[in-house]
Amino acid sequence: MKSRTWTWMTALCPLGALALTIMFVLTPSAEAQTYRVIYNFTGGEGGRQPEAGLTIDHAGRLYGTTLLGGNTGGSCGANGCGTVFRLEPQGSGWVFTPLYNFQGGTDGSSPYARVIFGPDGGLYGTTAGGGTNGLGTVFNLRPPATFCRSVSCPWTETVIHSFGGADGTQPQAEVVFDQAGNMYGTTVFGGALGQGSVYELTRSGGGWMERVLYSFMGGSDGANPVSGVIFDQSGNLWGTTLLGGMGVGTAYQLTPSGGGWQESFLHKFEYSVDGGFPQGGLVLDSGDLYGTTERGELLRGYFGGTLFQIRHSTGGWTLSTQCVFLGTDYNRDLGSEASLAIGPDGTLYGTTINYSNGLGSVFGSRSRCSSVHDFTGGAGGAHPVSNIVFGSNGHLYGTTLDGAADSWGVVWEITP
Repeated sequence: MKSRTWTWMTALCPLGALALTIMFVLTPSAEAQTYRVIYNFTGGEGGRQPEAGLTIDHAGRLYGTTLLGGNTGGSCGANGCGTVFRLEPQGSGWVFTPLYNFQGGTDGSSPYARVIFGPDGGLYGTTAGGGTNGLGTVFNLRPPATFCRSVSCPWTETVIHSFGGADGTQPQAEVVFDQAGNMYGTTVFGGALGQGSVYELTRSGGGWMERVLYSFMGGSDGANPVSGVIFDQSGNLWGTTLLGGMGVGTAYQLTPSGGGWQESFLHKFEYSVDGGFPQGGLVLDSGDLYGTTERGELLRGYFGGTLFQIRHSTGGWTLSTQCVFLGTDYNRDLGSEASLAIGPDGTLYGTTINYSNGLGSVFGSRSRCSSVHDFTGGAGGAHPVSNIVFGSNGHLYGTTLDGAADSWGVVWEITP
C-alpha cells in the first residue's frame, strides 16, 4: 500500500536566541514510498505492544522487545511480562522467533527499551520491573551454546544489575557502550532524590559493578529521564529529561570532571514557546544536537510536538525549532516519543505517536520536513512510539504500539 506524502513549508521567525518554525500543510507530493506490515503481534509467546523500536544486525535480522505478552499467569498476570524477539528475512517474507519471555521475577519484566548489541556480540537491554528488588534490571541475552534443532530455541538471560532505589528505579531507556566496553543508561525514578539517575556499569571480575554518575534534583537540572544518553568524541554524555527545568523538560550534558561527572543544562524547555516533554533522546550530527518534543508550542495553539536543533555558539547553546507538527487537538495530536535516526543521506527520520488523523506518522527532515507515511490503524498499525532503523538495502523499519487484528502492534517496513 502507498503512503500519502505531504510537504510542509517552513518560515523562520527569530525570537531572541530561539528561532521558531511556522509550518503549513500543502498538497501531496508526487514522491511516495511503499509501506507494508511484515509482522502482526499475536499476544502470548508472540508478544504484544512493542514500546520500543528495533536493532538490525549485519545479516539484516531485526531484534526487538514487547512490553507485554510472553509468559502469563503468576506475577505476570493475563497481560504477560514482555518478550525479546527476532525477525529474519526469508524469501519475500519474514520468520519470527521468540528469543526470551520474561518471567516477572528476578529476571525482570516490562522492557520499554529496545535491545542493542554489545562489544561481545550479546544483546543488552533493560526492564522497568522485576529484578531482585522489583525495581528494574539491566540484562544480557546470549544464544544457545550448542546448535539447536528446535523451531524455537530460547536464548539465555543473565541479569547484570538489579536496581535498588538509591541507584535508580524503572529504567526505560536502552543502554549505550563506550569504547572501553563500559555501559551507560538512565532511570526514570530513584537516585538520591527520587528524580532519576544516570548510571555506569563496568566489568569487575566475572560480573559488573554499577555506580551513579548523576542523580537529578528535579529543579533546573531536570527530572525523570525517560530517554538514554549518547556519547560525543570527547567522551561527554548528552541526554534529555521529561520534566524539570521550567517543568516540561531539559536537555543536558554530563562532562567527566576529576573522578566524577559534572552536569550542565543546555536548554530548559518552555511549553508555550518551544514545546515540552522531550521523551526521546538526542542524536549528534556534525556537532549539532537534534531531538523532538511530545507537545508543541502552546503560545500559538500547536499541540503536536516539535523537532529541534541545539547548536553551540560563542554565547552558549541555542535551540531552534526545525519543525512544528500542527496538531490543534490537545488530546489527540501528540508528537514524537522516540529518538531520531539519521539516514544514509543525512535526513533525520522519526515517528509521531498520534499526529496525523490521530494514528501517528513517520516523518523525514532535511532542508524541510515531510511526512513519509501516515498510519491508518487496523491492519496497517497505529501509534508508533519507536525509533527507526535502516537496513543495508536502504529500507526503513519500525514498530507500532497498536494495530493488527487484536490491536497488539505490528513491525513495518518502508521501501524508498
